Parts: sequence; C-alpha cells; structure tokens
Amino acid sequence: MTAHAAFEVPGNRIIDPEPLVRTGRSWTKWIGPVISVLILASVVYQLRQMDVRRLAALMPSSPVFWTVIVAYYFAGPISEWIIFRRIWSLPVGGFPALLRKLVSNEILLGYLGEVYFYAWARRHAQISAAPFGAIKDVTILSALTGNLFTLLMVAVAAPLFGELHLGMNSRAFVGSTVFVLLLSAAMLLLRKRLFTLPKRELWFVTFVHSARIVVMMLLAATAWHLLLPSVALTWWLLLGTLRQLLSRLPFLPNKDVVFAGLATFLVGSEHEIASAIALFSTLILGGHLLVGACVGLSELAREGHQE
Repeated sequence: MTAHAAFEVPGNRIIDPEPLVRTGRSWTKWIGPVISVLILASVVYQLRQMDVRRLAALMPSSPVFWTVIVAYYFAGPISEWIIFRRIWSLPVGGFPALLRKLVSNEILLGYLGEVYFYAWARRHAQISAAPFGAIKDVTILSALTGNLFTLLMVAVAAPLFGELHLGMNSRAFVGSTVFVLLLSAAMLLLRKRLFTLPKRELWFVTFVHSARIVVMMLLAATAWHLLLPSVALTWWLLLGTLRQLLSRLPFLPNKDVVFAGLATFLVGSEHEIASAIALFSTLILGGHLLVGACVGLSELAREGHQE
C-alpha cells in the first residue's frame, strides 16, 4: 500500500467542520507545494547561518552516538505513525508526510505541520470519516501529556530551583506553572467537547505520547553522556528532565541560558557542558535541514510528475 492508497478510520464517523468541507479540496492542492517551497527556503537561509566547519570539527565518530541521535530524531514521527496506524491503518508510505509535519513545525511555524498533514490526509487518502478530529485530538493530547509531565517535574524539582539561584524570576516560574496547571485543567474539564475519538483510542494516544517523552529524555541524556563520558549518566538524566520542564514553561525568558546555567551549576565544566549541549542542539537542527531538503524536493518532484 502506498501513500496514495486508501485507508480507513475504524468506527469513526465524525465529519470535518463545515468551513473545511465547503472549501473542498482545492486548497489542499497547493498547500503541500507551498510548504515545501517554504521549507527549502528556510533550509537555504539557515545553512548560510550555520558554521559547518566548526560543526564538523566537533562531530564525534562513535557509531553508538549517531545511532542515539537518529533514534532521538525519529522518535517523534515514529510515535505519531504508531498512533495514526492505530486510528487510520496508516501505511508506511504515509511516514514522509509525518516528517514534513515535523520539519514544518520546527523550522517554519508551530502547528503549520498539522495544517500540512490535514491537507495531505484530505488529498492523498480516502478516509471513511474526516481527518480533522483525529489530528486535533492527537495534537491536544500531545500538549496535555507534555503539560502533565511538566507539572510532575515541577513538583520534584521545585526545591532544587529555589536553592540554585540561577537568575530565574520566581514570579515567572510560578506564573508559568499556574498557566500550565490551568490549561491542563481546562483541557480535562472540556474533554467531552474537545475530543472526538473513542475513549479507548484517546487512552492509547496518551500512552504513546507518554512513552515518547520518556524515551526522548533518555536518548538525549545518553547522547550527552557519550559526548562527555566523565559526567555520570544520572546527572544527564536529571538535566534532561529539567530541560523538558523548562521547555514547557511559557513565561520564562532565555530558557537555553537558564538550562546551561543549571547544567554548569550541577555538574561543573562550563565550557565542555555548553559545547555538548550546543552540539546536540545543532545536530538536531541539522537533521531538520537535511530532512527538510529531502522531503521538500521529493514533494515538488512528485507534484511536477503528476502535472
């Protein structure tokens, strides 16, 4: 079965919102190529800003490290493929669409990837019910699961933050935590209106999102440990957990600076830790640019062939 083949949505009879149905599929014909062009333009622009020589000099040669980096990068799209495989019986041929979704969100604009994936589902698949509800539920549950993990981490790490004096504004920290708590509570209270998938599917999606968060934190910690073996893996696991926490708090400025300060205070070796964290982040960005170039060119090539 290819990406253009039909797949079904078992037991799902929800239809798309009327404005989306009324516009038909005309907009889905051009949204894919437009996003692909934007991805390629962003790739070219960011490559000009990247110090490729310095990055190449810092790259380790360990195959284990590169295996961990690749696993970390693809953990998100693989988890989403598992989810939509369950909901839609999505074939393997649909995986590139999830990669475009990831790259669109990361190097263009948050949630633009969901728009692209919806357009792809409308155009390239015959679904027994509309894809809007499933994509919406999966996206909301991703945010809700991340928020709940963040609140759990706040409860564990709050005393640590108070003792480190890392320059974080306490009001911003408390305000961010309250915001996440209220947003999560609102999602739970309005779940009957927000969600359209059956309860059993919602629990499955939540489980996969939770597993993804844990796996990605473990992989990030392992990658940092391989870069700096002298630093115990347990410290990197703690730092990975706190990095996840900081990434979810909306009112804290300069999160990367705060995280670097936290890592330095806890572990020491400021220059080495900063370099390891910077290299990891740069490699992930490089992965986005490489995948973005590949999926962008393949999308445009396919559109040109179809014409």
